[in-house]
Amino acid sequence: MKLTGKSIIGFTHGSETEKTFTAFNPQTGKAVEPKFYSATNEELNRAVESAKRARIKYGKLSGKEKAKFLRQIAENIEALGDDLIERASLETGLPNARFQGERGRTCSQLRLFADLVEEGSWVDARIDFAQPDREPIPKPDVRSMYRPIGAVAIFCASNFPLAFSVAGGDTVSALAAGCPVVVNAHIAHPGTAELVGTAISEAVKTCDLPVGVFSLLFSSDYEIGQNLVKHSDIKAVGFTGSHIGGRVLMEIAANRENPIPVYAEMGSVNPTFILPSALENDYVKIAKGLFGSFTLGVGQFCTKPGVVILPESEQLSNFADFLRELTMESEASPLLTSGIKETYEKGVEHRNENVASASGEAVTEGFEVQPTIFQTNADFFLEDKSLSEEIFGPTTLLVKSNTLAELLAVANKMEGQLTATIWGNEKDLEEYAHLIDVLETKVGRLIFNGFPTGVEVCHSMVHGGVYPATSDSRTTSVGTRAIERFARLVCYQDFPQESLPDELKDENPLEVWRMVDGEFQKN
Repeated sequence: MKLTGKSIIGFTHGSETEKTFTAFNPQTGKAVEPKFYSATNEELNRAVESAKRARIKYGKLSGKEKAKFLRQIAENIEALGDDLIERASLETGLPNARFQGERGRTCSQLRLFADLVEEGSWVDARIDFAQPDREPIPKPDVRSMYRPIGAVAIFCASNFPLAFSVAGGDTVSALAAGCPVVVNAHIAHPGTAELVGTAISEAVKTCDLPVGVFSLLFSSDYEIGQNLVKHSDIKAVGFTGSHIGGRVLMEIAANRENPIPVYAEMGSVNPTFILPSALENDYVKIAKGLFGSFTLGVGQFCTKPGVVILPESEQLSNFADFLRELTMESEASPLLTSGIKETYEKGVEHRNENVASASGEAVTEGFEVQPTIFQTNADFFLEDKSLSEEIFGPTTLLVKSNTLAELLAVANKMEGQLTATIWGNEKDLEEYAHLIDVLETKVGRLIFNGFPTGVEVCHSMVHGGVYPATSDSRTTSVGTRAIERFARLVCYQDFPQESLPDELKDENPLEVWRMVDGEFQKN
């Protein structure tokens, strides 16, 4: 497929505007054709107005119709074949194998949500029958369920060109909820975005859906994205990116005449607590696993273990020495953009001024950087707030604690995180029970004897956490509960049967699970 470099607005393309940009090959630092045209504010308005017109008809589609649409998107993405894989690799510097796996995850996610909406019970239908003879006053007939919130703005992530971008979790959960979407493409991988955007647009046509169900906007700066959030017909925002970017969108949304929710996932240092029993058992295995985790994807995962807390033990020095050796022998790899590289180098340079570090030889080709580890003690970590800040890229910080009190102090100091990990044995879980209690108040996912990189897409997954990891700790951006972000509860009181949604009718024609007078049933 030949790339046009133009925004997708419903079933039409944007114009060739004066503002243009290109992707870059991170391995060489050179521009990649073609050039892409930034959307105009007029095109943005057309996209949102089209989404507004589509919202009622699309929102009333049956679960089976939405499921058909989501599965068609998955088929269209798979039909792109090697063109998609090669373009994603070219724009990110990451290997083809990475995107073969990410494409599989993306399409599996689409089909998971298709199954969810086809079955239909996610709407949490509840019925309380009327009691006209109740004293002292009659009880009305009351029924409620989730309904779509309206048009949603989605911002693509830099580090997942497929799974957290145009057809990623935010888009899929919004479409599954019955919401039209307007996607703001990421400047780092616009060609990948256009390929996937075209696949979604074609699925809209194939399924004979309203024209405004999907649009994709390109932009060389922040203006279009910010104006998208300001638009009065946008009813919610999904964002995966930096804390700075997330906060800007949150403030814009809060300052609107009609404020809207921003579901922002903004990063994390994902503290990892490696207890003495774990190091005594096999410190080499854990060191290799940790190194693989904080360098996976060149350290550009929001679940990268960025701070590792280690109580004093006999094997601590051996573990640290071996991890340092792995780091110094490692090869440089390119980060996604020149901006990410610059921020990484500044962060490493600043931290080098304060704590001990180890890394391989510096390189300058393209956007390449060298993995780096730092080491300090709990006292210094507790004094220096900057040590608990995320450095996006292949680096981690080892923090040595001499007492249980110090370890708990570190855990208590931590801000909200996406994940926290504990390495040890079952006895440790009893001895360090208070540590678990503390971490439970700060994270969305607790991991035992594993590493946080790798987020399983399933019904039970929680990819969220307390601020500043996310803007709303009650939600998740991965797993089927993500659909709840883009739905709101609507109650119907004393409505006749023919005017109720099928999920709330007495005969339950869709055979979904419902709470009826306080009891869950499917009849």
